[in-house]
Amino acid sequence: MARGAREKPLRLAEKLLLIRTMLALSQSEMLKRIGAENKMDYYRISEFETGKGEPSLPVLLQYARVAGVCVDVLIDDELDLPAKLPGKPKH
Repeated sequence: MARGAREKPLRLAEKLLLIRTMLALSQSEMLKRIGAENKMDYYRISEFETGKGEPSLPVLLQYARVAGVCVDVLIDDELDLPAKLPGKPKH
C-alpha cells in the first residue's frame, strides 16, 4: 500500500524562528540550548526555520522545553506561541 507524504505543520518553521529570536539566541546558541551541538551542524537550525528541513521529534521536544511550551503549541497551526518566552507549559 503506497503512502503519501507525511502531513506537516504549516507554521512550524515560523514558530521555531520566533522562539530563537524571542530568546535572542544565535543559531549556534540555539543548537547548544537544544542539546544538539554534537549531533548536527548549526545550519540545520536555519533549515528548520525556513522550512527546508524538519526537526526530529526529540529535537522538537527540546525546542518546546527551551521555549517553555507544550509540543502541541509547536505542531498545532491553530495555536500561537505565548507573547513572552520562556512560557509556562499548561499540561
